[in-house]
Amino acid sequence: MSTPDLRRWWVRLAQAAGLVAMGLLALFDLRFGAPESLAALLLLLVRMGLAVATVPLWLPVHRLGSRVVPLGALVLACASLAVTAAVLFLSGSSYLIGGSWGLAESAGLIGVVFVVARWGAPRLAPWAAVAAGLAVAALPLRAGTENLLVIFGLLQVLAAAGAAGVGLYLRIMAAGRERAIALVRAEQRAEFARDLHDFIAHHVTGIVVQAQGARFVAEQDPQRVIVALEQIERAGAETMASMRRMVGILRNPDAPPDAPLAPLAGVTELEPLLTGFNGAANAPARLHVDGDLNGLPVEVSTSAYRVVMEGLTNTRQHAPDARSVNVAVRRTPGWLLVRVADDGASPRTAPARGHGFGLIGLTERVRALGGTITAGPGVAGGWVLDAAFPLQMAMPR
Repeated sequence: MSTPDLRRWWVRLAQAAGLVAMGLLALFDLRFGAPESLAALLLLLVRMGLAVATVPLWLPVHRLGSRVVPLGALVLACASLAVTAAVLFLSGSSYLIGGSWGLAESAGLIGVVFVVARWGAPRLAPWAAVAAGLAVAALPLRAGTENLLVIFGLLQVLAAAGAAGVGLYLRIMAAGRERAIALVRAEQRAEFARDLHDFIAHHVTGIVVQAQGARFVAEQDPQRVIVALEQIERAGAETMASMRRMVGILRNPDAPPDAPLAPLAGVTELEPLLTGFNGAANAPARLHVDGDLNGLPVEVSTSAYRVVMEGLTNTRQHAPDARSVNVAVRRTPGWLLVRVADDGASPRTAPARGHGFGLIGLTERVRALGGTITAGPGVAGGWVLDAAFPLQMAMPR
């Protein structure tokens, strides 16, 4: 089972557990809050209605910055406080309520506080959380104003504060991860642009040299001038295509503008990469090449090299028991296909879910070229990293 599927099942399990807990607390409320008058029956129905009304707020998975969650929490908190005030205002409140003030409603409002802190819109979430916390604190007063009930109110406030703290912690952690992912993507775009810069500089230099040579041989050998012009035309077309891709990448404002220039190896340098890996790893890596790897677009070649590097790094870090690693590079008329597969038996999750962000940046790089990349358990075991690069890419306008 993949990591997203496993996470989804955990969320569903937590939702089911929450519903079961709410149902048990509702049964407790019914058992110890049996109505002995029409007014008590009406109050019991109102309490159950408020408890049920909290479920649509804390049960679903909301989007970050939701305005519906805090607004709904404010409405519920005000309704709960109004019911508590009405009970306190009426004489004989203990008789009307019985032995329970509404534990199901308390649990539901605490869940609402957590959801508001985790997903609510920043401007509304603090007010909604405070209002729901006050409603939770006041709930025991429906059964009376004795010291023990006041203590229960304080305990429920502590529970609501804990729920808010957990929700805020998860929110901060998620925001930190999003910032880290954005930084990795920006750095990857900048590095991709640096690779294209080196490629453009190489071809522009070649164009200048060929043009100078053609000028000197024009009178002696006109045929060589035609060949030189064809080479200049081809190099110019490739340079313009790469410049368009580079401009499209650099339009992103998050890309650092002052990153140093550094060349990067391509797929024709995979042999030294595997040799270095074999010298430091227990599992030997074997390279299988199908097709001619010369003449590939530089951005495809360097990105494919990065895919192999990431796959080998992942094997070294997460599969110490692997006995072999197979690196396959295949060129078809329209695609360059890359696969890194090991036979490790250690249970793993996708690298993007771990501490590193290598696969996230690599995914950004591959998708910028119009390609696809996947990572996951192999059919026969181990771990497989697959990438596909189109060799005829659409130019950004």
